[in-house]
Amino acid sequence: MALVTLADVVAALGGDLHGDPATAISKIGPLEAADSATLSFLANPRYRAQLPVSLAGCVIVAPEFAELAAARGAAIITPDPYLYFARLTQWWVSRTRPVVPASIHPSAVIDASALLAEGVDVGPLAVIEADVMIGAGARIGAHCVLERNAVVGAGSRLAARVTLGHDCRIGERCIVHSGVVIGADGFGFAPTQGRWEKIEQLGAVVIGNDVEIGANTCIDRGALGDTVLEDGVKLDNLIQIGHNVHVGAHTAMAGCAGIAGSATIGAHCTVGGGAIILGHLSLVDHVHVSAATVISRSINKPGQYSGVFPFDENSNWEKNAATLRQLHAMRDRLRALEKKI
Repeated sequence: MALVTLADVVAALGGDLHGDPATAISKIGPLEAADSATLSFLANPRYRAQLPVSLAGCVIVAPEFAELAAARGAAIITPDPYLYFARLTQWWVSRTRPVVPASIHPSAVIDASALLAEGVDVGPLAVIEADVMIGAGARIGAHCVLERNAVVGAGSRLAARVTLGHDCRIGERCIVHSGVVIGADGFGFAPTQGRWEKIEQLGAVVIGNDVEIGANTCIDRGALGDTVLEDGVKLDNLIQIGHNVHVGAHTAMAGCAGIAGSATIGAHCTVGGGAIILGHLSLVDHVHVSAATVISRSINKPGQYSGVFPFDENSNWEKNAATLRQLHAMRDRLRALEKKI
């Protein structure tokens, strides 16, 4: 990539530049590994000690660090450095990643009834079944499978080896990474005489706009109604979304989280890595679940929730859990007795 100047960056993204606008930048990088051609940023105050000694050609900082940053060299001052950094990466990619013209690879298998809008790109060995609809500018990667009646919205991008099950829908401007399976059967079986009778999964998956789904994540179709992810949901890699789950707008989940069937998660929630939400529970908007936490009851109040508890025989675990919930009251009683003594 050709060098850019700080003047180019500020012209595109704004911010208050302190320093030479002609300073050349060739890469974006972290403070501790930066050199004079690096544009870096400081978003977390915990890392402020790295700022004075960083060799970065320019650092993006909040107003509270403007003086400290200017003392070491060029700086771009902005109210939200992390947001600025995010937009910087988008601008950078738009300049560095070549835009490949849309085409239909000759090895792709496309049913005659499928409807592909203008500018759709289909990679090698992709399979597009009957009555599929793909919106303008969408990109379907190599070895993807879009089953009958599936819908992909305009501008969405499916990386290689994505499977979109029959009747499932993805909205506009979504990004679906490799290995994702949307619309596999939910885990539904009825016990009978020591064996399991399959419950056919009759629903679908409906995904809103601007959703991103990480590699090898699985989203099961509903048993009767649909599994739903609303607009702006962000899922990391290796997440399991069970059948009939409903995830509210702009909720984000980190890797290896598991959401059991028929759980309802509100908008603007976060779920930490490895956390589990049991089935048929409801979480209101703005609930934040810490990593490795097991949510075993509905949450009706916004806030941060955490908990890690060792496993045991179930009867012992229930007794210990009941005792643990009384610890705060027991502490207060103990303090009161100590004062009396």
